[in-house]
Amino acid sequence: MKPLDPRLLRLSRTARGFIVAAAGTGVLRTLATIAIAWGIAAAVTLGVDAVHHGTVPTAIAQALALLGGAFVLRAVAAWATDDLAARAAAKVKSELRATVLARAAERGPSWLAERSSAGFATTLGPGLDALDAYFGRYLPQLALTAIATPVLLVAIGLGDLTSGIIVLCALPVIPVFMILIGLATQSLQRKQSDALAKLGGAFTEAVEGLATLKVFGRARRQVGRIGAVTDEYRRGTLGVLRLSFVSGFALELAASLSVALVAVSIGIRLVDGSLGLGAAMFVLVLAPEAFAPIRQVGADFHAAQDGVEASTAVLDVLDDTGAPPARPADVPAADDLVLDGLTVRRPDVVIGPVDLRAAPGTIVVLAGPSGSGKSSLIAAIRGALPHDGTVVVPGPVGTTTTDRTTWADQRPRLVRGTIAENVALSATPDATGVRTALREAGLGLDPGLQVGSGGSGLSGGQAQRVAVARALYRAERARTPLVLLDEPTSALDVEAEAHVVDALRSLADAGAVVVVASHRPAVVAAGNVRVDLRSDGSVTVTQSIGARA
Repeated sequence: MKPLDPRLLRLSRTARGFIVAAAGTGVLRTLATIAIAWGIAAAVTLGVDAVHHGTVPTAIAQALALLGGAFVLRAVAAWATDDLAARAAAKVKSELRATVLARAAERGPSWLAERSSAGFATTLGPGLDALDAYFGRYLPQLALTAIATPVLLVAIGLGDLTSGIIVLCALPVIPVFMILIGLATQSLQRKQSDALAKLGGAFTEAVEGLATLKVFGRARRQVGRIGAVTDEYRRGTLGVLRLSFVSGFALELAASLSVALVAVSIGIRLVDGSLGLGAAMFVLVLAPEAFAPIRQVGADFHAAQDGVEASTAVLDVLDDTGAPPARPADVPAADDLVLDGLTVRRPDVVIGPVDLRAAPGTIVVLAGPSGSGKSSLIAAIRGALPHDGTVVVPGPVGTTTTDRTTWADQRPRLVRGTIAENVALSATPDATGVRTALREAGLGLDPGLQVGSGGSGLSGGQAQRVAVARALYRAERARTPLVLLDEPTSALDVEAEAHVVDALRSLADAGAVVVVASHRPAVVAAGNVRVDLRSDGSVTVTQSIGARA
């Protein structure tokens, strides 16, 4: 694993600036450390002379002043490093999240559909939050190590060549330990990241399917399933902590033994008089400081592993270009919805081919049993699912499929806020347009009513009608020539369903092509074109008497 991924520096200007700033503060800390060692050596030497001669030399005050100033400088440099690290971590996380979301929007729904939504959310959420340790501890220490270690080694060699040679020979021992421990940590940390994504996926699936699980009395079984995944993640976390403590002990032991060699050598030469007290004190103070940065960067590397894994996952996503999306100019102008040999290949069945041409004002009903592929065809038409064949979406030239389409999923996907905000997907909705859409969907609730995340506070039928109203609101304001609805009446009673059917007819009368997936007789009867899907993937297209050519 790379200590610093160059892709991170290439994509984030903030990261590049922080590395430069960390190097600058590292230079200040290194110079302050050398000044502290010199000040201590000078103060001790002058103090011994004062004891021997009975007088206090004036130079000792200068040495103490230098020592105090060096301590202050190092403290200020350390504070500046921490402050810069906190700011950089927050900004880099924001930059990476914005870049990934922009890439997801650029690549389109089909690119995103190939990825686990729970894993994607985990990486962008708690995964990138781990960059705090990466920027707050690891990168500053890495910059300090790159600067301080060679400078301090040269300073020790100038003070005492023998000690410099000992330190030079002992220093490689620590990187060897770091590499060996890093190899063991890499696979363990990758497993831990996968376990976190698995835990997020299990929880997301349980929340999304909670209503269905309660209906069939299977909700409590999910408690045990999530508990097992959580316990697996807990055991993995403890394993990472154990390895981190062991690695820290190994690095501390190697550094302590190396400093001990220097101290023993200095002590022997002090006794035989071949080394002066000032040089000995200078080297003794600097020797631990020479080993400290490289030892600490090894310990911080383990603390920052979550951030390293998350940033690697994000950078891999950004490098995965996938199939290039169609540019607006590549989408031809069309009046009709044309499906020419549309085929969707699933692991269990091949759906299609589907051939049809629907003019403006047509309601196309996708009918068939659950699991026959109605939702897959809708996803293929809106470009969210890879497919064979050709799909031509009605609309003017120079616009994308997304700009030409209004879509409502069979799951309402409501967010915390008012009903009006959920209908308009805006914090400043058009009150008149929202009320009209709610009325056409047959929902008489107050647009200012607050709902919770996922539509909590509303019944299933009410949440579904809010989703239908959202589609009606967008279709009216954006004048999209294609409207796609997936099971819009599955949770509604007969009266509410009649309102929705009338709304679909109104959309078609206004000139839109409406494609609706449903197995409800009232919706099927309202269609001009009926596409029957069977469990074996075969498709039959029937044009009714009322169809518009």
